[in-house]
Amino acid sequence: MTIEVKVPEVGESITEVEIGDWLKGVGETVQQDEDLVVIETDKATVEILAPTAGRLTKILKASGETAQVGEVIGHLDSVDDRSANGTGEDQKTPVAESPEAKKPPGGRRSKVSKPDQPDSGRESASDDLPEAKATATDSAAGSVEQPPQQTQTTTEAPSSEPAAIEIEARQSAPERALPLQPGRRFESSEPSGAGEALGERQEKVVPMSQLRRRLAERLVQAQQTAALLTTFNEIDMSAVNHLRETHQDDFKDKYNVRLGFMSFFVRAAVEALKLIPEVNAEIRDGSIVYRNYFDIGVAVGGGRGLVVPVLRNAQSMSFAAIEIAIGDFARRARENKLKPDELQGGTFTITNGGVYGSLLSTPIINPPQSAILGMHAIQERPVAHDGAVVIRPMMYVALSYDHRIIDGREAVTFLKQIKTSLEEPVRMLLEV
Repeated sequence: MTIEVKVPEVGESITEVEIGDWLKGVGETVQQDEDLVVIETDKATVEILAPTAGRLTKILKASGETAQVGEVIGHLDSVDDRSANGTGEDQKTPVAESPEAKKPPGGRRSKVSKPDQPDSGRESASDDLPEAKATATDSAAGSVEQPPQQTQTTTEAPSSEPAAIEIEARQSAPERALPLQPGRRFESSEPSGAGEALGERQEKVVPMSQLRRRLAERLVQAQQTAALLTTFNEIDMSAVNHLRETHQDDFKDKYNVRLGFMSFFVRAAVEALKLIPEVNAEIRDGSIVYRNYFDIGVAVGGGRGLVVPVLRNAQSMSFAAIEIAIGDFARRARENKLKPDELQGGTFTITNGGVYGSLLSTPIINPPQSAILGMHAIQERPVAHDGAVVIRPMMYVALSYDHRIIDGREAVTFLKQIKTSLEEPVRMLLEV
């Protein structure tokens, strides 16, 4: 019996998706509710599960193509569980061999590899020093994949290098581009020998993913519609460092998660948003909408690009709850398993370029939000303290804001409150 694989509803207002990686090739068996194919929307990456146990018989939409919600993108032949597990007659149908594998007797047969699994080694986390691990910048990296219908001859073993963990986006890289084949040259109109004299000059044309296109649209929208301005301050991180060093072991033993910097910044941001409600507001249809709740977005570099999962009602979350939630977001961002509704509705965003050593930047707000807080690298610098020059771990922070709704006085006051909360973190615990 033929079962149609359709694009499911993946979120409000989403009508078109891009086909990502087929996790099974034609002829391979799949169990019910096993991941079958990855689809990308302009907000998230979602796996489509197999509706029944069976064998994938046809792929109608290849990786990189677009499809409408409800459209059929593949066919499954359903079989009973025994057959799907390889014990039934249907399992005897062989998968087509590559031309390399069909050599005459005595010839050497090349190993045929299955399509690569989606790259889940993207970086995301939040619990260590910003110089090493923190939240995201504005770039994303896609994966280089072979279309699932084809087979590929290879002699290289897959890399086993473990992925580092951080919570910010990574350097920009081509998405879905086939790698340049060793020894191949692009066709050139130059006379013979000119390429060798000048060196190889190569180009790749890579289509943008829906997620990347949507991100680009929103950043341009922010630049074109908002009156953007950025103000800066610097924070002495000595007190936060001392608290983390003193209580790290006990905190981890009790909650099974490290005490990172993000929980301090989220809590400090909530206190500052309470003091300056305009920073937590938005302009909507000519009116200003104020909120009495605080949904804090934390920028994360996931497997397919920059995403901003949201901590709902952050004002009621403890340090441990914040760290656990961010750690879960980081893990599922690497695995491309964040849900679309987890990426919507934030009222304020925190991002961190310090993971790459950025000392100063001007982040761009995430519309329709009115402001974004940028963290940066902690750097030991000489500063004046009580009439003496001392060396302290300092961090620059930046607040980019929409000047249509937030005045300079409010922006500066907001950052000063962030500075006070982090230089005297006990104030956040006492709520003074």
